Amino acid sequence: MKSPRLSVCLSVDFDAMSVWIGLLQSSSLTDMSRGEFGAYALPRILELLARHEILTSFYVPGHTALAYPDLVRRIRDEGHEIGHHGWVHEGGILDEGEERTVIERGLEALDSVAGVTPVGHRTTGRPFTPITIDLLLEYGFSYDHSFNAIDFYPYYLRTGDRWSTTEPYEFGELSELIAAPFQWAVDDFPLFEFTSWSVAQKSPAEVGAMWQDEFDYALANCPGGYFDITTHPQVIGRASRLIMLERLIEYMKGISGVRFERTCDYIERWRRENPLAEWKNQRAGGPGRGA
Repeated sequence: MKSPRLSVCLSVDFDAMSVWIGLLQSSSLTDMSRGEFGAYALPRILELLARHEILTSFYVPGHTALAYPDLVRRIRDEGHEIGHHGWVHEGGILDEGEERTVIERGLEALDSVAGVTPVGHRTTGRPFTPITIDLLLEYGFSYDHSFNAIDFYPYYLRTGDRWSTTEPYEFGELSELIAAPFQWAVDDFPLFEFTSWSVAQKSPAEVGAMWQDEFDYALANCPGGYFDITTHPQVIGRASRLIMLERLIEYMKGISGVRFERTCDYIERWRRENPLAEWKNQRAGGPGRGA
């Protein structure tokens, strides 16, 4: 199959209540209802994707998988990728034992509910520690969808970077873990939701125009690249936002050479075309060193 001009992934974080329990530490029943709306709206998302014959990637906390097993199985049965998204959408810095527990509980829940072993991981907002990349490789992950050093192409992640306020930045060594590019400008949560750290409340028209500009730039300047829009059913599933997303899908579908696909499929192809040894020579060590 010929490589596309640009690959589009409409990735979905099915957090439900977990984001309010874990990352945002809420004790409010009304916040839980905001998360619950994500489960109510998820069929709308799936129906939209099916209508346009789009397969994409869903990132699901273990907590959500156990709360809504039928919906997670529906995601699987309709052909979408299911990625790891923590246990209960954790925030804060974790020690090694806590990190292992989060990874293992998320894996166990996804396996018990849907029989899937994810190759993709997206952080839940908690910081990556110096050992996180090594742990993800140890548990069999192929890529992570959390990093920002390049906007429309994947890259191999480094381990062992060091920094301080008194010495120059020290770059570590490249690993086998690939970063699928992520950026907050194309994430619906901080643009639409009202929380203690996100009060933007942009209009769907404003966000749709910004996302189309990002897409147009990637299409014109990044041949063979990857364009991701990160959505959350409890956010994008609101009526006016869903209408905006469908309009954008129709616009992107109308352009020759644009392919909608799952992140795992794009990353697998990219790895074959860019073996680590060759990429290292071309990139002089990574995006921060001669990219």
